[in-house]
Amino acid sequence: MRLVSLRLVSSFAFVPIMTMSIPATNIPARNMPVVRPGIVMASRTASQKLNIGEGKLLSFNPTVEPIDLAALKKAEEQKVKAAAIDEYFRTRKMPLEGQGLKMVLEAEKNDLDWRLLAAIAVRESTGGKYACRKAENNPFGWGSCRIGFETMEEAIEVVAKNLGGNNPKTERHYADKETKEILRAYNPPSIVPRYAEEVLNIMNVMGPLEYITEVATL
Repeated sequence: MRLVSLRLVSSFAFVPIMTMSIPATNIPARNMPVVRPGIVMASRTASQKLNIGEGKLLSFNPTVEPIDLAALKKAEEQKVKAAAIDEYFRTRKMPLEGQGLKMVLEAEKNDLDWRLLAAIAVRESTGGKYACRKAENNPFGWGSCRIGFETMEEAIEVVAKNLGGNNPKTERHYADKETKEILRAYNPPSIVPRYAEEVLNIMNVMGPLEYITEVATL
């Protein structure tokens, strides 16, 4: 009797394998199914060695890639910040509830304080309650209410890009500035004397600048 050792490294999904032993004697030659080695599919992120030998059961030796704790921590912090924004909107019955995560992600992408977009929307339109009438989906008062957007998500993206100094047409107003200076450029003190301070106060009510999140692992 010849022993067969199979080592299969697969690449998609684990397929359970059933094994059973059959006595070598008294087996009819006719109508006996022929068993051929198949292909075992496994996860792209894990490889398995299947060892089959005489008198041995099938054994699995998985190798799993390490968990990216930094990415998990970042995702959890984004959720916490988004929840803080949406809770602020919800308790005040503001239409922008549900846009928290989009605001957090766009602020992060453009190196802005995560609370800035939401606080401006509160100051300008009471969180979307009194958005620009002649410009659709514009709760920020952007462009003196003369510019509309196809969706609220587009409005968030455009305003974040500009305030982050990433639009060549407006970067001279906002690039390389701290939050207070961004607000003073957005609505100068000569027009609304305490605009920046009012928005900063709203931001502080929403939550602290930094959240420390611990990610539990097994």
